[in-house]
Amino acid sequence: MATRAVIADFQKMFTEGIQAILKDMNPHPVKIVGVANNLEELYKLTEFPIDLLILELAISDNLDTSLITELKMSNPETKIIILSNYGESGLVRDAFKKGVDGYVMKTNHSIELIQCIDFVMAGRTYIAEGLRLAPEYDAQKKKPQVDRKKICEDRILLKQKLTKRESEILSLIVQYKNNKTIAQELYISDQTVSAHRKRIMKKFGINNTVKLIKFSLDHQLV
Repeated sequence: MATRAVIADFQKMFTEGIQAILKDMNPHPVKIVGVANNLEELYKLTEFPIDLLILELAISDNLDTSLITELKMSNPETKIIILSNYGESGLVRDAFKKGVDGYVMKTNHSIELIQCIDFVMAGRTYIAEGLRLAPEYDAQKKKPQVDRKKICEDRILLKQKLTKRESEILSLIVQYKNNKTIAQELYISDQTVSAHRKRIMKKFGINNTVKLIKFSLDHQLV
């Protein structure tokens, strides 16, 4: 019996390619019963029982792994494979903690996805070649390797660092609003706004508001 699957990805041409790859798959034939290009379509398709969900986490703008928990709660028997552009170790680790069964990068060969489906449908977990659950360690220094030249992290991964409240406050900071004005608009105290502002700057390694605004605009965080 064929595995009933849904593909959830915002790139329509990409989903067509995945369907073509899986069309004649063996030994676990896959029948694509739906394609979701946004969250609304995904929620509608997962109202009905399916065997497999192939999911791009970035279908949610903030790359929120809580989506995995939500999907697993509504469909605990559904196997979830993440097929994504995003493979940062912390994200991969968190995805498995939330209940995904497999994780493959879009840069991997298509055989990785086929093998991943074989594994998860057999009740096993699968992590594709090149992915890690922890940062790579230097053999001599025993410390995580850090590419200090990589100043520009991906926009979605940067946004993931912020809480919902911090994102709200950042959008107002970028409008050059002071703590008092922001506090009035959000019905919180000046001190609370100040604390959030400091945490946001600390997360991005920035020490003043001017640099924070420039950084936010350059990386399209708001």
